[in-house]
Amino acid sequence: MGSFKPKVNSSVELEWKTNTGKNGTRNKGIRDGVIKVGGKEEKEDRISGLPDCLLLEILSLLPSTKDAIITGTLSTRWKHLWTSVPTLIFHYDEEKYQWSDFVSLVDKTLTQCRQLKLKKFEVIIDYCTQFEPHINNWIHYAVRCNVAELNLYICHITVGCKFFNSSSFTDPTIRDCILNPTEAISWKMIRSVNISKGKFDEDLIEKIFSGSPLLETLVLDKCYGYRRLDITSKSVKNFVLSGKMYAKDKYAEDIDDVIEINAPHILSLTIKGRLWKLLLVNVASVVEASLCYTNFGRWIPPKEIEEERLKGLILNLRHVKELKIEGFCSKVKFLLLSSLCLS
Repeated sequence: MGSFKPKVNSSVELEWKTNTGKNGTRNKGIRDGVIKVGGKEEKEDRISGLPDCLLLEILSLLPSTKDAIITGTLSTRWKHLWTSVPTLIFHYDEEKYQWSDFVSLVDKTLTQCRQLKLKKFEVIIDYCTQFEPHINNWIHYAVRCNVAELNLYICHITVGCKFFNSSSFTDPTIRDCILNPTEAISWKMIRSVNISKGKFDEDLIEKIFSGSPLLETLVLDKCYGYRRLDITSKSVKNFVLSGKMYAKDKYAEDIDDVIEINAPHILSLTIKGRLWKLLLVNVASVVEASLCYTNFGRWIPPKEIEEERLKGLILNLRHVKELKIEGFCSKVKFLLLSSLCLS
């Protein structure tokens, strides 16, 4: 007997049961809506009796859009509900899909969707050159639907120009994409942006700040292409630097390069991940900071150099109200007390 169970709480469960015959086959068209209260079943189709807004909220919580589509087999009432779900999630799995089949699935799904405004649009997929036009069409679809949360994990695709002109994005996460805007960026509603494993140079950072007047949080995760970060926007209050790609990585950069951070207006600073040389030029407004970066295995510097490096960071942060030192940095955290005594 197959069943679909969105759990409401610990004592109440909504359940669809599909009746099966003696031989285990499904009896076409026979379905019972059941609600369990304290373990007791009450024969009443209460699921289909729920308002559409609640059913759509339930479907939005499913792991993927494919799962939402499958619920269309539950009953006639559910058949087309998925087309109005404000959340679209597509994850490519090479063990389940051929490339062309996955692309066709997404293309077909988007043509059937009736939602004019999306809360979330997420695509996780390995990049294949021949399908770049399709992928950019998906992104453009999300932009047209005024998506708020956009998550793209697409290896090495060059994102189209429409991506950089959206008045609906609030907190996009972009991973492995190539961001190369040819014109000005216009992200009027963005408050947080997370860029991972992408090229992030001076030109891009300037365009992001110029076109994002409400931006408060910037997260750079294992990006490359920069030696100095000038975060001069007065709206940006939180900055997270999580590692950087170096010579051992695909995008070769000199490990001896010093990363300079000039962020006079930020209030919160987090430095973590694989990093080498850092110089805090100006972080005068920071009140909360966290240091949790790690070394590079065989690229471990002499103890004296590492202690001096951490000491330099601590001295530049001695004015903060709260300073956390974790991970690899904690091995030399005894420097904290002595450094804070220096003023």
